[in-house]
Amino acid sequence: MRGGLTGFALRSLWNRRGSVLLSVLTLAITVALLLMVERVRMETREGFLRSVSGVDLIVGARGHPVQLLLYSVFRLGDATNNLSWESYQALAEHPQVGWTVPISLGDSHRGYRVVGTTAEYFARLGGGDGAAEFSAGGAFGETFEAVIGAEVARRLNYSVGTAIELAHGTGRINLHNHDDRPFRVSGILAPTGTPLDQGIYVSLQAIEAIHLNWRSGTRIGSAPDLDEAQLAALQPRSITAVFVGAQRRAAVFSLQRMVNGYRAEPLTGLLPGVTMQQLWQLTGGAETALRFASYALVGCALMVLLSGLLSTLNERRREMALLRAVGAGARHVFALLLVEALLLVLLALLLGLLLAIVGLLLATPWLHAQFGIQLREIWPGMTEMQVLLGLLLSGALVGLIPAITAYRRTLLDGLTVDR
Repeated sequence: MRGGLTGFALRSLWNRRGSVLLSVLTLAITVALLLMVERVRMETREGFLRSVSGVDLIVGARGHPVQLLLYSVFRLGDATNNLSWESYQALAEHPQVGWTVPISLGDSHRGYRVVGTTAEYFARLGGGDGAAEFSAGGAFGETFEAVIGAEVARRLNYSVGTAIELAHGTGRINLHNHDDRPFRVSGILAPTGTPLDQGIYVSLQAIEAIHLNWRSGTRIGSAPDLDEAQLAALQPRSITAVFVGAQRRAAVFSLQRMVNGYRAEPLTGLLPGVTMQQLWQLTGGAETALRFASYALVGCALMVLLSGLLSTLNERRREMALLRAVGAGARHVFALLLVEALLLVLLALLLGLLLAIVGLLLATPWLHAQFGIQLREIWPGMTEMQVLLGLLLSGALVGLIPAITAYRRTLLDGLTVDR
């Protein structure tokens, strides 16, 4: 075969370029979809892990660890109870505790949750890369200053200096506003692709100050006039949860046992990594279904490719016979069909990879805007390369079927085909 087996296979494919192009495009589109699903799935998981990176323990009122993780980290749902300030102080002063960051939830602003905390929040929970970075301004310094996440600033078109009013409760539409205590935006956080982007952060003293004239969810009269010194002295009576960093990693389990057995009040201490695995188990069904659907589409595309190869094989019976007649052995015909199939699959994989990269580049702004998913890495990683290798092997198995069929056909079968 002049030009070698690969060259001969390429010329053969070029002569059938219409049907070949259709098969390649079908497989390439499904491969691109599969790669995009895998990348978004992995980036979503990594974003979740970045949310609790560096946190050894999360402590809240007694309840299910997954529920505590959801409302303290992802601000989904509400706490069934709070923990007292005295319990928080006892935990913060424990000799095995390196640092603590308390949070208080319960208010909102136009559907975004308000987090009462300390300035150390931005140093400890910066989205997985150390301290949080500010795209504008800085952390709150005065009582009625607020820091907003990148998504809040983008969606609501806020900037440093914008005046905002918090709402009592967490509903998107809320008639009970703290309009007598407006806040000023002091800083805007840089995008992280974590729940940090979708929060509004104020001091714990500010949370207490805006509720001085509230009883049982109802505002009574006007807020009292307090100077800055009095406002700074306000101490919370209770908080929602505490992020804890241990002095030594080896002390985390003993800290967790101490928290879960705390006698003053019922508390729950969760290990973020372990509880995250429990969360994956709860949501694994939908994730598995999505991956199965993607693989099923690729399988259908491979079946389309196999059907095309078999149908063209029937049309090429005389061609195979002529090859045998000019000296090509049965093994050469087998190898030719197998190389053609491999070339088709390889071309489809390369095109699918290119389509996936382009698709992810185009989808990144939309994913971040709609779901808060920030794709930090577009290029395929080890997982995607393993998927591509598996698909190449699957293509080789598919190519074996027409190759074996051609191998078994005799020279006489090809020469006796009706015109």
